[in-house]
Amino acid sequence: MKLNDDIIEKLSNIESLIARGELKEAPENEPERQYYFMAKLRDYVNQKKKELGRDLYACTKTFGCQMNARDSEKLVGILNLIGYKETDSEKADFVIYNTCTVRENANLKVYGHLGLLSNYKKKNPEMKIAMCGCMMQEAHVVEKIKKSYRFVDVVFGTHNIYKFAELLYMRIVKNAMIIDIWEDTTKIVEELPLERKFSFKSGVNIMFGCNNFCSYCIVPYVRGRERSRNPKDIINEIKMLSEDGVVEIMLLGQNVNSYGKNLEEPMSFAKLLEEIEKIDGIERIRFMTSHPKDLSDELIEVMAKSKKICRQLHLPVQSGSSRILKEMNRRYDKEHYLNLVDKIKKAMPDISLTTDIIVGFPGESEEDFLETMDVVKKVRYDSAFTFIYSKRTGTPAAAMENQIPEDVVKDRFNRLLEEVQKIANEQTVRFEGEVQPALVEELNGHIEGYVTGRLSSGLLVHFPGNEQLIGKIVDVRLNEAKGFYYMGEMA
Repeated sequence: MKLNDDIIEKLSNIESLIARGELKEAPENEPERQYYFMAKLRDYVNQKKKELGRDLYACTKTFGCQMNARDSEKLVGILNLIGYKETDSEKADFVIYNTCTVRENANLKVYGHLGLLSNYKKKNPEMKIAMCGCMMQEAHVVEKIKKSYRFVDVVFGTHNIYKFAELLYMRIVKNAMIIDIWEDTTKIVEELPLERKFSFKSGVNIMFGCNNFCSYCIVPYVRGRERSRNPKDIINEIKMLSEDGVVEIMLLGQNVNSYGKNLEEPMSFAKLLEEIEKIDGIERIRFMTSHPKDLSDELIEVMAKSKKICRQLHLPVQSGSSRILKEMNRRYDKEHYLNLVDKIKKAMPDISLTTDIIVGFPGESEEDFLETMDVVKKVRYDSAFTFIYSKRTGTPAAAMENQIPEDVVKDRFNRLLEEVQKIANEQTVRFEGEVQPALVEELNGHIEGYVTGRLSSGLLVHFPGNEQLIGKIVDVRLNEAKGFYYMGEMA
């Protein structure tokens, strides 16, 4: 996918000003300041290519959520613009890890990768390593990197990702580790390079941060407080994406239902969806994540009458026990959640509901766990992301007494997983034999002559086809349900 022509023009203008001696220092205003550093980096990369007699390669590894994936598209866009070529190999000339810290194993995975990079860097003195994302917002992590991973070149967090080019340039000029971590920000910097993974679908950030402070969750501490983007900027971005061939968008935020509350002129998420629906060329609208406490009747009504909003809703329950939900600071109880589900299903009988569930929260009794099982059986989720509670330093839950023994947690987790999978299989069968539109996303990697499409529900269908279908929405007969996907044929 090609970078936006406007972006290339902005960079060319900055390069011309620098060449003529009319721009000797970086501008103060953004994003022009970052384009100045991109121009400087482009010159640096070109010089290195001449010195080495080869191209320079960059590898971007993303850990965590779709917000991180979207951030990584920005990082890749900048790297491409300054002259690096993309590669999946971590033996590249530049490697950046965009990290997650929601669960402990995400941190451990990153440290494992860093161990490998140490050896690669010894063999390639040109190699640069950067780390960013949620994990970097934790002070103890940054201290560990400074102490045990001195070969890392640049460290920054979630609030200043737009400064990537500036920080990389500083590393080159100063020849020392650069660490730039912000506690919070109110800034939203637009109009920076971005390289989408898919030409036909794209994520769109509508807000950043979170104000909920669930007792187990590190996100508000590492992503900051809620900041909603201006609706006009969102609409303009989606219009440009549509003109560039995008047919499906995913609206992203830690809690999209609270969108617009901090704008000078408040606007509800439901109203934003209505405006987006008017954009020609956009055929499908998805969003995540929704918090049950903020899901309004207005949003249900807008979804029910919409022809573009996908029939999928991710509604994290986390626990079915009202007592545990209170300890989690979720600000709803079991009854409220089930009533909400009833409203949603009455308005949209064909809705696909998915969820997140945590097992083993401190103090969870067998009775509490059975309450969760009861919710699973009553709601009948199409799929569920099930997690074992992970203690995150700095959250209230980490200091709670009565942490649940590992063997008890694993037993509950396995029982929950078995129930979730059984119900998901039954839910998938209900649409067997129907004809539904599917967005063709890729050639099937396992069956030659087949493609893989995504239904409005979010489930996949594999059917005969070729690469000319990729990016198109076609009608598919769902011949056979296979648990979490279908086998089908074009209708």
